[in-house]
Amino acid sequence: MSDQQIIVTVSGIDKVGIVAKVATALAMLEVNIEDIKQTIMQGHFVMFLLGNISKSNFTFKEIKENLTQIGEELGMEIWVQRKDIFDKMHNV
Repeated sequence: MSDQQIIVTVSGIDKVGIVAKVATALAMLEVNIEDIKQTIMQGHFVMFLLGNISKSNFTFKEIKENLTQIGEELGMEIWVQRKDIFDKMHNV
């Protein structure tokens, strides 16, 4: 199952509409949000999101490129990784 899950990390200066813009993009890409956590630390917004791409008609590459573009539009950093790779990197 984790090969169909992605981790999306969003980071940058807090502003209105970050969650809405990212969630809208994910909906358009047919990615289901399974879990989401966010916090603001001294004006710096950080969000971790677990998404499922199993029902998406878009490739992982297309999803990653689209979200990277959204990050640029927002002036934020957005990273997209496959969950299985993310898990392996953090179990070393």
